[in-house]
Amino acid sequence: MPAVDLAARFLALHRPGTPLLMPNAWDAGSAKVLAALGFAAVATTSSGFAATLGRHDGDVTREEALGNAADLVRAVDVPVSADLENGYADEPAAVAATVSAARELGLAGCSIEDHTGRGEDPIYDAGLARDRVEAAASASGPLVLTARCENYLHGRPELRDTLARLQAYQEAGADVLYAPGLRDLGEIRTVCAEVDRPVNVLLVRGGPTPAELADAGVARISVGGAFAWSALTGLVEAARELLTGGTGFLDRAAPTRTVIDAALG
Repeated sequence: MPAVDLAARFLALHRPGTPLLMPNAWDAGSAKVLAALGFAAVATTSSGFAATLGRHDGDVTREEALGNAADLVRAVDVPVSADLENGYADEPAAVAATVSAARELGLAGCSIEDHTGRGEDPIYDAGLARDRVEAAASASGPLVLTARCENYLHGRPELRDTLARLQAYQEAGADVLYAPGLRDLGEIRTVCAEVDRPVNVLLVRGGPTPAELADAGVARISVGGAFAWSALTGLVEAARELLTGGTGFLDRAAPTRTVIDAALG
């Protein structure tokens, strides 16, 4: 399917009150499994992909992230959205170049964050952050552009500033708005009511359930690196079991192998 059609299909899946459940895959194989299980779209995960390279989140290059996104696009027929972190650049023109490169991959969407990844106060100045989103939007073409406000992940749980930033990103051309780390239902309801774009919310441990988020007006729910960490949890548990002479992991893996074999064709 042409990328423009995939993008339109992807955006149409964002329905406030009936949110798109969008898992984050870390490689082509996990993307195939998720698509085969029935998810209507998938996204990349910067932290999950970094782990496959033996690195922490934020230690992946632009070229590596785009290569991973291209792998997912080739692997599945559903829309794919790429986590492009901060665009791998500070200046708006360089962010636009990253989004333009992503556009050539056949993606349906991408996201851009408003933090530098550096220092004790890593959030970009509000004006520069808006300019970065505007540059990304100018280069995105049919891609569904998600603009992220990172306040709540970086020690700035300030709803007023977060909402002002999201509204600015909306005006700058973002198609979807996202403030990862929001977990208070009242604040989530406020964000959904005060912006005119679909809102994505990250599932967090101890936070609202998908049903509660739907009732709050959320249009998309993602999991970040949680699925990758769940997979690695299985690895750690199986490895520890083997180190103590156990083999129960073989029995636990057998049913899953059937699902994976079917997904991989």
